[in-house]
Amino acid sequence: MAGGAAPKADEPQPHPPKDQLPNISYCITSPPPWPEAILLGFQHYLVMLGTTVLIPTALVPQMGGGNDEKAKVIQTLLFVAGLNTLLQSLFGTRLPAVIGASYSFVPTTISIILAGRFSDSSDPEEKFKRTMRAIQGSLIVASTLQIVLGFSGLWRNVTRFLSPLSAVPLVALAGFGLYELGFPGVAKCVEIGLPQLVLLVFVSQYLPHLFHSGKHIFDRFAVLFTVVIVWIYAHLLTVGGAYNDSAPKTQMSCRTDRAGLISGAPWIRVPYPFQWGAPSFDAGEAFAMMMATFVALVESTGAFIAVARYASATPLPASILSRGVGWQGVGILVSGLFGTVSGSSVSIENAGLLALTRVGSRRVVQISAGFMIFFSILGKFGAVFASIPAPIIAALYCLFFAYVGSGGLSFLQFCNLNSFRTKFILGFSLFMGLSVPQYFNEYTAINGYGPVHTGGRWFNDIINVPLQSEAFVAGCVAYFLDNTLHKKDSAIRKDRGKHWWDKFRSFKGDTRSEEFYSLPFNLNKYFPSV
Repeated sequence: MAGGAAPKADEPQPHPPKDQLPNISYCITSPPPWPEAILLGFQHYLVMLGTTVLIPTALVPQMGGGNDEKAKVIQTLLFVAGLNTLLQSLFGTRLPAVIGASYSFVPTTISIILAGRFSDSSDPEEKFKRTMRAIQGSLIVASTLQIVLGFSGLWRNVTRFLSPLSAVPLVALAGFGLYELGFPGVAKCVEIGLPQLVLLVFVSQYLPHLFHSGKHIFDRFAVLFTVVIVWIYAHLLTVGGAYNDSAPKTQMSCRTDRAGLISGAPWIRVPYPFQWGAPSFDAGEAFAMMMATFVALVESTGAFIAVARYASATPLPASILSRGVGWQGVGILVSGLFGTVSGSSVSIENAGLLALTRVGSRRVVQISAGFMIFFSILGKFGAVFASIPAPIIAALYCLFFAYVGSGGLSFLQFCNLNSFRTKFILGFSLFMGLSVPQYFNEYTAINGYGPVHTGGRWFNDIINVPLQSEAFVAGCVAYFLDNTLHKKDSAIRKDRGKHWWDKFRSFKGDTRSEEFYSLPFNLNKYFPSV
């Protein structure tokens, strides 16, 4: 071997691969003490509020709704997220995954909002209800895709061929692909967002090493500490008149009194199915929403893998992943029945919070679901927390999305990085995962429509929407190449890390998997293990 002696075959690696992430304080089945669990659950609730507020804030005004309708939609989203999180943690994958609103559904929802058949409504409230009923109908139909793929076991057959190599681009870009929601959001009000980002990094990463006695306090509750401090600081700037002469756009981003949620939210209101009226159905819109549902399915697959990693669980058996997808389809159905303007998927930011706190307890996430339901019913109280300025939330995203992305990169430890096949698949899929959506997004921003622009709006959405998702493109490219490129070579199997996941193909292949993923009430007999 040129350049030095060859290493011995039995020489130990400095950092051997581990199928479970070490140094996790509390895994799925080991909950922290109740006071700590409640605070951690409230922290998860605060983190998921960002997406819950941002999506209705962007969509409801386009539908003709005002602050009252926006507050009611946010309440409904919170209520449904609480229900879906409980269902997923009890009967789905049983991972500590928060199921909330998904950005994957936004392009298709906007397409429905802009449909010409709603332009004849002179009353904004009537236009809002008609648009909402159309969105509900398309979500109800689209939910059948995940329900069928999940509960029939079809998605189990797909994910059986997923290897650590093909999981890297999928999981990495499930986090890194959301970069547009990070620092660009911070920069909308840099005097609030940047202090939040700097303070969050300092409190979570540096303070635990400076004050050893409070090590677990600072890293586990960094979000609570920093959000409260910067929120008070932002409120002082607002009441002090710092933004009185600023542009309206700046005031919307920086002021703490411009959300319009507290005044619009009722004191007590219980969301209920068909609260906006009977859903309406359109075949084209349903097919387009079905494609958005499939994109959310692929992205959630990567997010589930990241959650399992940060909860120190074993790699997800294919049958468990398929079961979780089926219950996520039920969650989209519930979203359609209640009327939430968006479907449901795994919350990426909450997956990142698991990494920051090093607490992957299932109980903590179930407590956070209780907070979601509680504050969705007590509207005024929930609106107070929902009015946190968006740049503060964007600063949190910078850390949490980065954690999920790095969680995807951690699967490289199972792969042979000295293989040119590995380098090609990784490099090509990651590059295309960033490059293709960039082209589609730029084209849409300049022209007002996507590269595929035919007379059929639903057909355009079916093609344009999935190619705007970084995780979807990268995951599909990596999965295809990994399963078709010289796969039969016996050495390739080790290069792609497949042998590390062999014992987790079956639900009962490893006793740890049974401990983490077993259903309550002896329901496992209804779900095949292979």
